[in-house]
Amino acid sequence: MLASGFIIIHGQNAQLLPGCDCGIRKRLPSPSLDPGEMGKYTIRVATGSSLLAGSSNCVQLWLVGEHGEADLGKLLPPLPGKETELKVEVPLYLGRLLLVKLRKRKLLLDSDWFCKWITVQGPGTQGEAFFPCYRWVQGDGIICLPEGTALTVSDDPQNLFKTQREQEVEARKTVYRWGSWKDGLILPIAGSSRQDLPRDQRFLEDKDLDFNFSLAKGLKDLAIKGTLELAICVKRLEDFKKVLVKKTPLAARVLDCWKDDALFGYQFLNGANPMLVRRSKSLPARLLLSPGMEDLQTQLEKELQAGTLFEADFSLLDGIKPNVIMFQQQYVAAPLVMLRLQPDGKLLPMVIQLQPPRHGSPPPLLFLPSDPPMAWLLAKIWVRSSDFQVHQLQSHLLRGHLVAEVISVATMRSLPSLHPIYKLLIPHFNYTMEINTLARSTLVSEYGIFDLVVSTGSGGHVDILQRAVSYLTYRSFCPPDDLADRGLLDVTSCLYGQDALRLWGIISRYVNGMVGLFYKSDEAVTCDPELQVWCREITEIGLQGAQDRGFPLCLESRAQLCHFLTMCIFTCTGQHASAHLGQLDWYSWIPNGPCTMRKPPPTSKDVTEKDVVDSLPNLQQARMQKTIVKFLGRHQPVMVALGQHKEKYFSDPGPQAVLKQFQEELATMDEEIEVRNAQLDLPYEYLQPSKVENSVTI
Repeated sequence: MLASGFIIIHGQNAQLLPGCDCGIRKRLPSPSLDPGEMGKYTIRVATGSSLLAGSSNCVQLWLVGEHGEADLGKLLPPLPGKETELKVEVPLYLGRLLLVKLRKRKLLLDSDWFCKWITVQGPGTQGEAFFPCYRWVQGDGIICLPEGTALTVSDDPQNLFKTQREQEVEARKTVYRWGSWKDGLILPIAGSSRQDLPRDQRFLEDKDLDFNFSLAKGLKDLAIKGTLELAICVKRLEDFKKVLVKKTPLAARVLDCWKDDALFGYQFLNGANPMLVRRSKSLPARLLLSPGMEDLQTQLEKELQAGTLFEADFSLLDGIKPNVIMFQQQYVAAPLVMLRLQPDGKLLPMVIQLQPPRHGSPPPLLFLPSDPPMAWLLAKIWVRSSDFQVHQLQSHLLRGHLVAEVISVATMRSLPSLHPIYKLLIPHFNYTMEINTLARSTLVSEYGIFDLVVSTGSGGHVDILQRAVSYLTYRSFCPPDDLADRGLLDVTSCLYGQDALRLWGIISRYVNGMVGLFYKSDEAVTCDPELQVWCREITEIGLQGAQDRGFPLCLESRAQLCHFLTMCIFTCTGQHASAHLGQLDWYSWIPNGPCTMRKPPPTSKDVTEKDVVDSLPNLQQARMQKTIVKFLGRHQPVMVALGQHKEKYFSDPGPQAVLKQFQEELATMDEEIEVRNAQLDLPYEYLQPSKVENSVTI
């Protein structure tokens, strides 16, 4: 549950401008009413349902209208999951109700309170006025909750909310500060632990309990079984079944068919990392064919001319310094895989080169499907290990988690809670800042998981992330452009591509519907100063000068705004889901996605099963990989599916109708994917809307 970040005016230090209260400009003095004309109001106050959402402190309320304000006195301490209703008579004419002020009065102890919303019915409300909050109320400062109708600056020509908007954003900037994790990377929120984060961005108790209990259980099992197996060695590939996670249906299929070329190629289109493969426009310069390989050259050129030649190039890993784990050197390769697309949609490997050519050295060895089975299998395992590195660091962490964090921090720093784009985006930031802070402090930190068991740990992973920043192009975050650039638009066996395009279209229509309610012209977009600051905050500051990679510095039309917003929401939802949900399916069987390799890439094709086993992770490393994959890849009990958030940030009926249409389109897509998958040998579920989370939470 996310907070709306309203302005807090702290105690006796609060200073209001003449004629203002909480930043609201009053239009006329407030006349008193005769006793028989008392304004009668009904107020409901809703508290969050989590165990600690209530407070032992009393709450004081004020109603603020265009012509004055009324102190309603104190409420009893709010209880979790409860709505408090009170009826009051106000002897003042307040005019149109603009906001509700609230203040938590502490006694001996300060007890935080999670306020969901407040409603008011009475004179000046035109029915029941809704004041969204969805935030923790801390300390004894005054919080101002504007009525839930979204307003841009131009929607407030009398500047009733001008000062309130400015104060709110300035207050947020002191709480949501840009931090720095590693040089050359995009920016995170400031803070190295969850306690450094605003409370509104931390896990609620249910999420926190599930996360920590599941992690503790996994680590306990790892410690017990790892201790018992210290003297056990893996001697055959079959021995990796000792650490096999409880299988999903697809993981069981991987176990049975992982050696098949068809499944190897399938993963580039629909596996855990469908972001690398592309149609070849020419034969790669690094692919040096030795004399005697004229037949392969002919085959490659034939597929190239037919438009059926594809490649997966892992040059991002070239020159990365490998890890040393328990005094044992690990190894990293930077393979190139050339594949051909068959008429039946299967993508089959033609040749694998494990390392780029080096000046003054013989051409690197090329591995072919016709090679001895163990040599060909080891070459494919090396590719799978390289894909593990690129997937986890570039596709998952950087493109999924860290870019979503940039969007969320920039939004909190730039847009007031009244702004329609704030209200549109805020449901898609839930828990993102905490899960990313946890990742930086435990997963990719010094002595973290990557350092302990991954071949690119101990610094190599940071080098990969720094290199990968240059590949964060705007087009690569927009599936219609990305799939076109990679030549995948007409590849019907690329189920990721089909589903990504469809989900992008649904999000785009949702965004267009919302934008159309608040921006009636291109000029309205260009003349929205808050919107322009927000765009620049993302591109120039958070993404560290991404205008050089195609991201906009300003928004000049409704179409451009809609495209940018669609990218933001897709990144925080579908893009992350496509990189996250496949981990348990594809990495449960360790040889299909080994986290490290313990022997260097082969230099001959004289390979035995022992050579393969000795290259793979040892049993302890494999068990650690299994533990983390199981923990991260399991079904999340605390999960909100795309578009299904319960928080109501818009009070006006227009946006609610647009959201309902969005939910209906998602439900239709969900049902049709179910029907399609029932007819497929290998179902693709990672972009099925009911499985896509509404934000990056794990």
